[in-house]
Amino acid sequence: METYATTKGQIVIPAPLRKKFGISEGTKILVFDAGEYIALRPITQERISKLRGSLKGKGNLQTLLEEHRKDREREDDAHKGS
Repeated sequence: METYATTKGQIVIPAPLRKKFGISEGTKILVFDAGEYIALRPITQERISKLRGSLKGKGNLQTLLEEHRKDREREDDAHKGS
């Protein structure tokens, strides 16, 4: 899918992707530099619910880093497929 940036740097996320990722008005979106591309990650209630409890106990940082690594691998795989 392709979209364009406005003069203010705003972009439109296509409707099929908004639906797939549960993005609605007011959804916070994490934007980060993924090396050769920009990655967007919606911060939805579903995402928060999945993480809830995953950081209990020792090794919280390690768990968070592992989750980040897995997410990045999925994004790299998706990028390679496009």
